[in-house]
Amino acid sequence: VQLQASGGGTVQAGGTLRLSCAASGRTSAFNEMGWYRQVPGKQRELVARINQNNSIRYGASVKGRSTISFDVAGNTVYLQMDSLKSEDTAVYYCNAESSERVGFPPTLYWGQGTLVTVSS
Repeated sequence: VQLQASGGGTVQAGGTLRLSCAASGRTSAFNEMGWYRQVPGKQRELVARINQNNSIRYGASVKGRSTISFDVAGNTVYLQMDSLKSEDTAVYYCNAESSERVGFPPTLYWGQGTLVTVSS
């Protein structure tokens, strides 16, 4: 499995961020895909997740201004975040949870991370 994220960069405060993550390989076993972010010295935190039933969870700090969606045909998960703040500056990681072996815990896959910098 490979996860290829794109769309990071510098965005003005108050602007909109759009990220995409294309998955390849054994994607048929995926349960969920999503986005996490991390700031140096802090734990990685949930941004948003979407599962195979289109059930969605958002992190508390982005809820209400973020939208996650999944394109089945393209095996791509998208994240849009509006009203960006300086505290949204972080490395954003794409994630996939995959149940590949019956009776075993799911496997977690991570993309390479994409830096998002919110400038004031």
